[in-house]
Amino acid sequence: MDGASHPVVDRQASIDRFRETRQRTTGMFDLLTEEAYYEQPIPLRHPVVFYEGHIPAFSVNTLIKRGLGRDGLDEDLERLFARGIDPEDQVSADGVARGSWPRRETVRQYATDADQAILDALAHAEIERDGHPVLHRGQAVFALIEHEELHQETLAYMWHRLPLSRKRRPADATVLIDGSVPEPRQVEIQAGRATLGAMPGEIPFGWDNEFPRLQVEVPAFAIDAHNVTNQQYLEFIEAGGYTNPTWWSEPDWAWRTGAEVEHPPFWFLGAREWFWRGMFEPIPLPAAWPVYVSHAEASAYSRWKGLRLPTEAEFHRAAFGTPNGGERAYPWGEAPPDATRGNFGFRHWEPVPVGSHPAGVSAWGVHDLMGNGWEWTSTVFEGFPGFRPMAAYPEYSADFFDGQHYVIKGASPVTATGLVRRSLRNWFRPRYPYVYAGFRCVGDTGW
Repeated sequence: MDGASHPVVDRQASIDRFRETRQRTTGMFDLLTEEAYYEQPIPLRHPVVFYEGHIPAFSVNTLIKRGLGRDGLDEDLERLFARGIDPEDQVSADGVARGSWPRRETVRQYATDADQAILDALAHAEIERDGHPVLHRGQAVFALIEHEELHQETLAYMWHRLPLSRKRRPADATVLIDGSVPEPRQVEIQAGRATLGAMPGEIPFGWDNEFPRLQVEVPAFAIDAHNVTNQQYLEFIEAGGYTNPTWWSEPDWAWRTGAEVEHPPFWFLGAREWFWRGMFEPIPLPAAWPVYVSHAEASAYSRWKGLRLPTEAEFHRAAFGTPNGGERAYPWGEAPPDATRGNFGFRHWEPVPVGSHPAGVSAWGVHDLMGNGWEWTSTVFEGFPGFRPMAAYPEYSADFFDGQHYVIKGASPVTATGLVRRSLRNWFRPRYPYVYAGFRCVGDTGW
């Protein structure tokens, strides 16, 4: 991205991170029974088989073919598994659906061969070349590893939708339920500057939508100290929040009624009580966990409270700004992310009670801004001024600058630690119900 001539890629560190990432992905597929392999747990996404082939095919297409200019391993499979889908509706999904997929043995053998090709390249090839559209600052290497880390989260929320009989509970899976619901309160954030994104060369790697840096002057506002919890959201439901169109935008209300949405997608009603749809078991609804909902539901709740969702710049100001006018790399300061700072990095398959990581609190006293669930903003996803598509994956962001996606920030329990950085941006459609995303409310004036 910039003209730096010093190597950015550490070969051994990249090999280690690649191996670790592949091992985690393999472990995720090993959680499933054979019956699940060709099932489609989310209607608007491909069946499970696609993702076991897509991840290694992306790596080959990106580094081996685009970067090094070499032939791939299997042109048919690399075309079949080239790209996932994010269709608008079922009609769009049906338009790209396939009637048959390769045998699992074929997909796994391709993945094994692809892994070896990538490891050979990481060890011996010219993986970094100044001025090369794909190899400059090792773009292809970082892209293929982070692409897989991002897809691990996709796999997780797909797996969440599979019947429990299709999954094997790992021995180390723990669920942390105990925790008190904190008294709802808001924190005043004084007016100041928020820095979104980064400049080329400022960080080892970023996706194209992270560049160039954008600085925004943010007026004073007040923000929830904690994410909205299941207990708080239950009050909205019991107050008739899903039956009163007053709190919903017109398209969101049409979706709610048309799809007969009556509660958050991770909840279900038992005989006498609400349950959380756990990855490996039903869990009596944990009152202190953050609620996971769509942007539409988060917006409706915010209106019911007389508040709104934060903008992307407001999130940044609350997460990374300081009262003295400075900005931090992370909410807690400059120290790298670790297990004390938040619920991320695959330590848990589920949320934990809000406020469980006081070492991760921001300078303003706002909790859980990185981890325990992505956070919806009111900002429509688009490029910053001066945006340029990245050569390694030119469609990564630009295909979604359609006014139909909203920025989410932070991290979830299954966000890889390597993705926990200030400039990272994620995005989804406002009525997409599967992502691990919660929210907090803001007001325009101090409390």
